[in-house]
Amino acid sequence: MPDPSTYRPAVGSIPESPGVYKFRDPGGRVIYVGKAKSLRQRLNSYFADIAGLHPRTRQMVTTAGSVEWTVVGTEVEALQLEYNWIKEFDPRFNVRYRDDKSYPSLAVTLNEEYPRLQVMRGPKRKGVRYFGPYAHAWAIRETLDTLTRVFPARTCSTGVFKRHGQIGRPCLLGYIGKCSAPCVGKVSAEEHRDIVDDFCDFMGGRTEQIIRRLEREMARAAEDMEYERAARLRDDLGALRRALEKQAVVLGDGTDADVVAFAQDELEAAVQVFHVRGGRVRGQRGWIIDKVEEVTTGQLVEQFLLQVYGGGDTGDVAADAVPREVLVPELPSESEVYAELLSELRGSRVSLRVPQRGDKRSLMETVERNAQEAFARHRVKRAGDLTARSLALSELQEALDLPDAPLRIECMDVSHVQGTNVVASMVVFEDGLAKKSDYRRFQVAQGTDDTAAMAEVVRRRFARHLKEEEDRRDEQGVAAEEGRPRRFAYPPNLLVVDGGQPQVAAAARSLSELGVHDVAVCGLAKRMEEVWLPDDPDPVILPRTSEALYLLQRVRDEAHRFAITYHRQKRSAGMLVSLLDDVPGLGDTRRKALMKEFGSLKRLRAATVDELTRVPGIGRRTAEAVLAAVAEPATDPVADPPATGADPAAGDDGSSTPLTTGAAS
Repeated sequence: MPDPSTYRPAVGSIPESPGVYKFRDPGGRVIYVGKAKSLRQRLNSYFADIAGLHPRTRQMVTTAGSVEWTVVGTEVEALQLEYNWIKEFDPRFNVRYRDDKSYPSLAVTLNEEYPRLQVMRGPKRKGVRYFGPYAHAWAIRETLDTLTRVFPARTCSTGVFKRHGQIGRPCLLGYIGKCSAPCVGKVSAEEHRDIVDDFCDFMGGRTEQIIRRLEREMARAAEDMEYERAARLRDDLGALRRALEKQAVVLGDGTDADVVAFAQDELEAAVQVFHVRGGRVRGQRGWIIDKVEEVTTGQLVEQFLLQVYGGGDTGDVAADAVPREVLVPELPSESEVYAELLSELRGSRVSLRVPQRGDKRSLMETVERNAQEAFARHRVKRAGDLTARSLALSELQEALDLPDAPLRIECMDVSHVQGTNVVASMVVFEDGLAKKSDYRRFQVAQGTDDTAAMAEVVRRRFARHLKEEEDRRDEQGVAAEEGRPRRFAYPPNLLVVDGGQPQVAAAARSLSELGVHDVAVCGLAKRMEEVWLPDDPDPVILPRTSEALYLLQRVRDEAHRFAITYHRQKRSAGMLVSLLDDVPGLGDTRRKALMKEFGSLKRLRAATVDELTRVPGIGRRTAEAVLAAVAEPATDPVADPPATGADPAAGDDGSSTPLTTGAAS
């Protein structure tokens, strides 16, 4: 492994000017490209104490064998050179956008004498104008089928076009009026291009002008008593309006914008983009990103702007591919520079901003939901891949030095609020898949902090295991009263705890006290995604793209979700009990009856007086008192929440106090 000190530039040799730098591995391949306002300040940060670097940055600098840089005049020039080099070298340590599927676009080949309308995928070509991308190819064909009635442009291939020109007869579309038949000279090249230009104007958002023009022509034809032509124009208007109805109207001001949103975890991110033209969603696109280094949302936005508009993944970008406005969830650190770059690409001013309120904020929330759904589908697809699961188990066996692949993995997590309402969860994965029938929840009585609670839960779970193991030997593994195998008569191959070295040590100590020595233990620390082992002062760092780390992360996140859900239920029940304590005439028996009937504060608040009176012992006056006691307090209309949404540090219930601390946070 190269030592960064062996290729560190001489002190004072790095200029303080803006520029772009490349890290190369010992074989000369470029592994990372970056830009900086000050090359000296940025590069010196890579050669600081290696122990203080982030693990992913440490991996990059120890993989590299040399560094070089190029000085430029301005930050915009640095941006342009950076995305050119990313496009040319495809560095492994830069965030890379790859499509989760191939999105088709509606392409118009303006570089041909007789432009053609067609469905096109893959890299963009010069001289071709694109609309979309669309989620499905059938959506493009449906749009074409409707619009070629009004704009009868050519849609046939070059071979078909030449063949019908040779035989002197148009194709079927020419006979039914859905093609102007330039192949046989029914229209000239100039007239056909005018038809194509009108089509491009309509698809580009200039719909009202075209509709008004057709309405004027229809009225003029009716005045001249050309009723057949007027009827045809009327039908054309109906076709255009039907095409417009199929595109959702989201903004009323004719907005020309791209709306970008992300859903992510520590390893990957899903990106969704809605292309809004003329106030309507004209297309949608999505990516799945491998995060080979730790990046913030602002840095993901930077990479998106560079690779999508800068040409990093689609070739040279036409000016009309850059909208007037790009709406993002978080601005990059140098947003003015990126806005200037986009303005140069478009040829006019481009606004880069975060929507705060109104219709644009609502649309951003819709795009965020689409990103979350796409991310969930990707994770389910990856989790269901048998090859990936097998690879994950074998990688875990090798990385943790296990005697066998961990076919059964159990993970535990603790959830509480400042030591109160302490609960824990246990989830089970077999062959890399969740086995929800074996999930368990624990109420922690003695543990007041993460380590004590973890020790108690591990002790209780494996004490139960030892008891059922003894029963299994007596009953051959079958519970006579149930006629099925006991679920915990055998231990997991690997016990994962949500936390770092203290939680791992507590779990290992409980196992040792019980005499359980055949269960491997590890912990996954969320902040750095480090894997901790008992009695090992240094964590195991799994590669960011490894299936083993992805499996551990899924197991940990599922345990966290299960613990949080149980904790919220317990807290809601506790809040309900405290509210009902103050209701006059409501004793312990009636309180228990209400809790049994409704179960949660939310359901009780939603109940009516008649529903409450159906509970034994609850009269109308008592029911009214109960509803008054549990009613939500009125909010101050002046103290509205900020338009940007809740505080990101707040819990899911909107409070400023985190729902969990320690291992569950």
